[in-house]
Amino acid sequence: MEPGPLMRTLKPEDYEIQTNPIGLPQDEPPCYLPQTDDDNPLKNIPDKLGAIGPWATGKVDWSPLAGMTGIRPVVDHYTITRYSPAEWRARNESIITQCFDTMNQSVRVENDSKDTIIRTYAFADKAQKDNTCRLQSRARDVDKWKETLHRAINAMSEEISTMEEQRRRLKQSLAVLRIPEAIATECLDRRTGRPDHELVRDEPEEELTREVALLSEVRDLLNRTLADIEAQQVENRNARQRMEYDWSDKKEAHEIEAINCHLTNKSTTTLFKPGATRYPNEQSSEEYWEHFTRDTLNACEHTRQKSIALRQTLDAILLNSTRDLRTQADTVEKALNKRVICMEEVRQRLENDLKACLRRLADTETQIDKLEVAIKSMDAAMKVAQTRLDNRHNRRLRVENCRDKPQEGLIDEVQSIQEGVTAMLAQLKQSNDIKNELMSTRGALEREIMLKRRAIQIDKERCQLLRTHFPSSTALSGY
Repeated sequence: MEPGPLMRTLKPEDYEIQTNPIGLPQDEPPCYLPQTDDDNPLKNIPDKLGAIGPWATGKVDWSPLAGMTGIRPVVDHYTITRYSPAEWRARNESIITQCFDTMNQSVRVENDSKDTIIRTYAFADKAQKDNTCRLQSRARDVDKWKETLHRAINAMSEEISTMEEQRRRLKQSLAVLRIPEAIATECLDRRTGRPDHELVRDEPEEELTREVALLSEVRDLLNRTLADIEAQQVENRNARQRMEYDWSDKKEAHEIEAINCHLTNKSTTTLFKPGATRYPNEQSSEEYWEHFTRDTLNACEHTRQKSIALRQTLDAILLNSTRDLRTQADTVEKALNKRVICMEEVRQRLENDLKACLRRLADTETQIDKLEVAIKSMDAAMKVAQTRLDNRHNRRLRVENCRDKPQEGLIDEVQSIQEGVTAMLAQLKQSNDIKNELMSTRGALEREIMLKRRAIQIDKERCQLLRTHFPSSTALSGY
């Protein structure tokens, strides 16, 4: 189909060409769209906007763009300028673009709906025709089996014996399955004893959870298979007695299929049947129907083939289940080993950090001692300077007690000593604060190392040791 005029998607620039009053492309975009020099509307906004008139009272550094520009236009007594022209043009472009996107989407939806109607009509006609052919074929099969229901049933002793051996194997596999279930559950319980922040949902725990779920699914599948085998055994033993009314059932089914084959869209007997697509609980499958029909003709042979198929299914289930369980077990063990290695690495790193922290703590304490000794040693210098000043102030008489250069030097000396002592006291306080922080860090590192060691003990000495008793593939298969 050639695309119509509605199917072609217009771009904003094409629409601008069509709607331009002159009808020709412009060298510059319209005045209401972003210009070439304001691709980014934010780049041309000045740092501070100037006063608009003599009545302007000042500038405020807030606007809708405060996070990016940090400015706001001037506010006066009469008006508030909220946006720049570049922002106004950018908003115009956004609204026009959104309009074009919506119209283009409407065109696509309209074309898709037309195509959907055509496809739905064609599919409905084809499906009805195909199902009519299937119903006719089904009616012929029913009629054929109805006319040929005359054979006897063969013996099933050998198949019953073989199936009984498979049932014993399946029960043995179910018994062995309790071991990996106990191992996986025990590992999860052990890992819940990890202390404090080590109780994380890590990869080993996720894999153990998957293993428990897989074991549950395998057990459910094996239980269902065991129920199927037991039901098949009952069916094998009672094959000659189950189908006494098969011919009448076939006759009624053939009449119903004949009626269905002649139903069309113009038939007056068709009605809506709510729930018609649901499978009734008692409805059989096509394979089971063929089994049921052949059972009336050659019940023992057909039942034996079904029993053989079920045994093959059981073999496949046991093989796949064993492979999946062993694969998941290997995955869990790899995850545990990887987790233990990671925990050992972080424990070693924390121990190294603890050693470094202890060294720094010792160095800090040494520095604190040096600062205290230095502060005390400055007392003698301060005493000398202050004593000299006191002697000069109180013992020189009359005009001799003058403010000369030695006095100024002594005053400067006292001031410099005081400043030095103050600086050393500040350094002493900072060193004490650092010491307290180092002691706190040491305690945290020691606690984390203890937690890591306990977590490693749970994963390595308990979970990994426990998983060495995981059953082999042969045991899981029931042998």
